[in-house]
Amino acid sequence: MRYRSLVAVLSIASAALALHDQLPINTYEETNVRPFDVTILNPADNVSSDDELWRFDEYPSENATGNLIFDTVHSLLQHWPNTRYRNGHNIVPGVIPIGTLLYHGTNGSHMIPTGPEWTATDPEHSLFFSRGNGSSWHLTLAATRPLKVLYFDGSSAAKIPDGTMDAQDIIAWGEPRPERFFDESDRIDDLCTWGKGFGIDGFARMEMDFEVMLCDFAAGVEIVSFLHLILPKDDRSFPPTSLDSDTGQYLNRTFEVLHSGSWHNFYPGDSRIVLDLTGLISFYDTALVPSLIPVRAGLERLDHRVLGISSQDLSRVTRQVTEIVSRPHPVGSGTDWKTLIHVVVDRYADRLELMQYLLNVTSSDSQELLQRAKLAQTQLRVMLTPYLLHSTVVPSAGTSGVDASQWASPMFRLCATTHTSRMVNRIPFMTRSEHLLLKAIEDTTREICRVTTKMWADGVTSGLDPLFPVEFNGEPDVTHLMHYWRQDIEKLMSWLDWSVWIKCRPACGPEEMCYLSTWPINAPRPERPAPAPRTLQNLTDTSEAHYFTDPVEFRLKYPTVPAEDWGKPQPRCIRRLQAYGF
Repeated sequence: MRYRSLVAVLSIASAALALHDQLPINTYEETNVRPFDVTILNPADNVSSDDELWRFDEYPSENATGNLIFDTVHSLLQHWPNTRYRNGHNIVPGVIPIGTLLYHGTNGSHMIPTGPEWTATDPEHSLFFSRGNGSSWHLTLAATRPLKVLYFDGSSAAKIPDGTMDAQDIIAWGEPRPERFFDESDRIDDLCTWGKGFGIDGFARMEMDFEVMLCDFAAGVEIVSFLHLILPKDDRSFPPTSLDSDTGQYLNRTFEVLHSGSWHNFYPGDSRIVLDLTGLISFYDTALVPSLIPVRAGLERLDHRVLGISSQDLSRVTRQVTEIVSRPHPVGSGTDWKTLIHVVVDRYADRLELMQYLLNVTSSDSQELLQRAKLAQTQLRVMLTPYLLHSTVVPSAGTSGVDASQWASPMFRLCATTHTSRMVNRIPFMTRSEHLLLKAIEDTTREICRVTTKMWADGVTSGLDPLFPVEFNGEPDVTHLMHYWRQDIEKLMSWLDWSVWIKCRPACGPEEMCYLSTWPINAPRPERPAPAPRTLQNLTDTSEAHYFTDPVEFRLKYPTVPAEDWGKPQPRCIRRLQAYGF
């Protein structure tokens, strides 16, 4: 639930109404618009005046998606989280800056594409698709102006029918078309045809690494080089007869594209694509896409997808996309949302992980438990130190009931609102996407602060915090406290679901790399679907022609992984040197 004081509502309403004619507030059919629903907080205010609005027993609703919007936005253009959760839920406009290099591998042809084609942001990726009888031509391009692109998050270049391509299918064909998951030639043609009217130069996606579906190789780019390279022959029999065999060398190329993708595993991700979050569209936006609420109900996050969206919601999404890509000039509040979200993750990720470690103790020794509880209490206080008011009055030990921790609500409120409270001044300038981002940040920080402040307050009243001494008869029930603390931290971290916590344990050695199962290397190998009618003449000279003519592509027998690992990827160490283990 959202709680705001009446004074705040009335004052912002008056200000916004006064500015309405001069500074239009961006709305979308008047749904989920929050120009008046904001938090105002001045340190001089009486921070305890609305303690009842900051209760510790108010949990996020079952259908809340603020945490999912927060995490997917924080994960944009990062390889690790978008490999973990393949089915993207965001469409975001962006630009590729002047001077950025893009790479294109051929099948041995010395011809520059005359129509839409695929380019890579790293040469290791394009070289993976450079195929010939021991040599191939490799094209390097440089942007001569900012290239206007549309980015689809998730593993949006993974050609599987399970949801990775739902969002781009809406742009290309008006609805998700999972039966056309391998219809890449029509997909790029139809995306570029749609984008031409809006001046869109390409579409950014991710598989083993990031790629740009470039619509015109003669617009906005110039040739840096077009080199005839020596490459191993495409012998993909498995296992290789030797490390120096053609198959062994092919596996080396395969690993190196995985390696180059890993360079963008975490923040800031692939920074050669600069996104404009004022135009973000999220399929987790329950006001924009309410029809997906029941579709997601009861499913694990891995199974969330856009298929099942209603026709009415499809119309809203396409209108919103059209409006955003048609903007003649930059708009918005000027807020650096990417940095703000990362600041929140930076502030809490390591500390919550440390709390999880401290509470993961199985000892029955009361003194050992007490010492571990005191360490945990200290860490909770560290997180909340910027908000611990000198005027705090702690009730006597033994206070119980649902309101036992309400004395700490001023700290809860300060913690939850500090990062966003002064944004009230920018509300009239915000786009609809920015309102969504603001709410996602508020929802996420509120829950982090609700849980951690409640845990800290319980530790204080149990006599564990020397900075807030209380009279306590006997020894505190540390076993009971640690049990509930452990539950609280596990629930919070599960709700946040940040991919920075998914790592190889123990850490990989110098000859290894931490890895999540990736398409196409570890994907199930179904029989090739029947493609839409086509001829080789209407396919260009790179990867797509091979996809439809080379049956080896999907039958190369890489080492298989258990089906459950593909369904729910788990981090593991793989070798960076031959013989590989991916």
